Amino acid sequence: MTDKLSKKDGTLLLKLARESILCEFGQEDDTLGSLKSKVPTLVLEEIRGTFVSLHKKGNLRGCIGNIEPVKTVFEGVRDNARHAAFNDSRFSPLSYEELKETIIEVSILTRPQKLDYTDAQDLIAKLRPDVDGVMIKKRYHGATFLPQVWKQLKEPRTFLTHLCIKAGLSSDEWKSGDLSVLTYQVQLFKEQA
Repeated sequence: MTDKLSKKDGTLLLKLARESILCEFGQEDDTLGSLKSKVPTLVLEEIRGTFVSLHKKGNLRGCIGNIEPVKTVFEGVRDNARHAAFNDSRFSPLSYEELKETIIEVSILTRPQKLDYTDAQDLIAKLRPDVDGVMIKKRYHGATFLPQVWKQLKEPRTFLTHLCIKAGLSSDEWKSGDLSVLTYQVQLFKEQA
């Protein structure tokens, strides 16, 4: 598995995400096929977790992804761009006019690793703000925050509290010591404003 993608790879993946959304508006041409031929096959065919986030005027406008590596980078970015634009249940589908004002982010994830911890204090001590994405699971509940979320929720206790709420758990569930916690890192590519 390639650890780091090049800046050129990132630029092409951002173009892929935007073109995938444009295809849904009937702006289809052979761009997706030509993009695939420009990115090294090794990068495109790796099975990696990917997320695509959309931002409009600095606010989240859609975010969909796969933490677990279940699709190739090409398929993941293509599919998650479309889902972030049209199928994120928190937002109405993106309009063509809105797309012009939308900034796209593509995150390529490392494989999640189980974080062993003994209690709430140990969990806090082991988290790496601005570095780790965090996924929690308990029974049928689960949620994740990408590392970018640390910019809004800088304090680990606040970060974990909001993550528990997102998972449908009580806000202080992280203090119980019986959550399954996994961490991962991302390589982030973002369009220029």
